[in-house]
This record gives sequence, C-alpha cells and structure tokens, in this order.
Amino acid sequence: MKNKQIDLNCDMGESFGAWTIGSDEALMDMISSANIACGFHAGDASIMRQTASLALQKNVAIGAHPAFPDLQGFGRRNMQLSSQEVYDICVYQIGAMFGTVRALGGKLHHVKPHGALYNMAAKDPNLAKAIAEATKAIHPDLILYGLSGSHLISEAEKIGLKTASEVFADRTYQNDGSLTPRTQANAMIEHTQDAINQVIMMIEKQCVISTDGREVPLKAETICIHGDGVHAVEFATELRKALFLRNIQISTV
Repeated sequence: MKNKQIDLNCDMGESFGAWTIGSDEALMDMISSANIACGFHAGDASIMRQTASLALQKNVAIGAHPAFPDLQGFGRRNMQLSSQEVYDICVYQIGAMFGTVRALGGKLHHVKPHGALYNMAAKDPNLAKAIAEATKAIHPDLILYGLSGSHLISEAEKIGLKTASEVFADRTYQNDGSLTPRTQANAMIEHTQDAINQVIMMIEKQCVISTDGREVPLKAETICIHGDGVHAVEFATELRKALFLRNIQISTV
C-alpha cells in the first residue's frame, strides 16, 4: 500500500490557574500539532506558557486557538460580532500566543479557530476573511487550519495564506460537508471503532458518509481528535495503532 501521512491535532490548554497533569500531557505524545487556548474561552497566561513549553519539549507544532470571548459557554455559543471585532479579537489572541511561544524560544506554527467562531466562519466568508487577515497580520507564514471545503480555507487561500484542511474523527457530518451541530443527539460518534473507520475513509478515500448516508467528498490534511473526552487517551492510542497498520504516518502539515 502506498505510504500516506496525516497530521493529528488536538485542542489543549483548556483549563485555568494551574497546570492540569493528565490527558494533555499524555496526549502530547500521540499528536503532531497542538491548538492552545488563548484565554477567551479557556486557558490563561500561565496555562498557555506551560502547555506551549510541553509541546516544545515533545516536538509538537504549536497553534493558537482563538475563540469568541465566552468563558461561561466555553466558546460554543454563537456571538454576533462584526468582521472588525472578529479581526481584533483574533489579533489579540494570536498575538498573545505568538509572543508566549517566542519567549520560550519556539515558533508558532498555525492558527485554528475554536467552537462557534470556527463553525460560523466556516459558513460566513466575511468572518473567515477577518480570521485569515488577522492570522496573516501576525505572521504571513502561519498556517490556517479550517474545516475542509469551507470558507476558512478559501478565504485564506485568496490572501496567500497556507492552509490545512481539517476533518474530525469523532464528529458526524451533514450533506453539505458541515459538522452536525452539537445540539443534535447524533453529533458525536461514541464508538471508538466507528470513529477510526471514519478517519481511515477520510484519509484513504477523501470522503465521509453523512448522517443521511450520502458520500460527501472532502480533503483531509489534518485530523482533530478531542482531548476533553473521558476516553481521549485510549482513543488516541487505538487510532495511532490503526494508522500504523494502514501504513499512514503521523506528521505535521
């Protein structure tokens, strides 16, 4: 079988006040890219520094994970901000992460919006453009991670940014390639093997089966695995085993 490769990314640093030993540290050994919360939906200055430091020790690429200013809702509630406001909050958060990583002697690799900001920008070209422009303003070499086939990818490409088309291991998809909203009962894939099967299909066939049973084409360059699940470490371990057996290497974009 032809050798393939895929980036595994995970959202991290989503706690407050004190370093949380546990899943973040264990997962860092299994991924190639970490998206670190920048304080608006989770995290704080100390958590950002400690998570970035661990990523540098583990040779994991570091990304800024900007969100709506929504601590109570963990950044998962839609907010009606203007494009200028979205640009401003992204510059603020990406800039903070950029500086944190630089102070540690490292280099910021990418930007991946979080939660509602990510989902709204995927469908709204104006919001996507604001995020892309904010990313480029901090540094033109940063890579924007966005939902495969979405405006996050197309708007970033229009202004010359590098992109990484993202797909999700444990989320279900709609016919238009969007993620099933978390408010719906079937939004998450609960069984490990079902999620692994979906990942393999997305990498090898560049498609996914929607909740209606349709085959939806997509581009899979980076896979998001969620680190906040009860069995996150176990899932990541099984996924890595499955990728190894399929001769798929794990490598940063």
